[in-house]
Amino acid sequence: MTDVFDPAARSAVMRRIKSRDTGPEMTIRRLLTALGARYRLHRKDLPGNPDIVMPGRRLAIQVHGCFWHGHDCPRGAREPKANHDYWIAKVARNRARDTLNQAALEAAGWRVDTIWECEMKDKTALRDRLSDLLAAAPVSPPSRRQG
Repeated sequence: MTDVFDPAARSAVMRRIKSRDTGPEMTIRRLLTALGARYRLHRKDLPGNPDIVMPGRRLAIQVHGCFWHGHDCPRGAREPKANHDYWIAKVARNRARDTLNQAALEAAGWRVDTIWECEMKDKTALRDRLSDLLAAAPVSPPSRRQG
């Protein structure tokens, strides 16, 4: 199947796809703020730069798009017709990288939770899930520098 866009238009479409501050990520951040949680974004010193990090709770939240990370929902299971081999390999690499990053975070003592794009539909269930995550994670007192 040929692409419905010419190469310049396809390039413009792909350029608009963001990796940070996506709609699903902003939804999670708004819910966490409403629940009174404090968090940091995209910590570069942690494996995989988790989307949302709560250091005191040792909690890292990854917000994944279903297609890009190969979720087993209908949207994630969709196989593109154009450039099929490239996209199948790309999603497989993303999944392998996600698995390695999660294992490294857990080995470092972090709890990791992945929230999928398709789970954003039910805001009440999502809010309850985040509330449970916050309740289950102990809050450590802030560390003080000895100086």
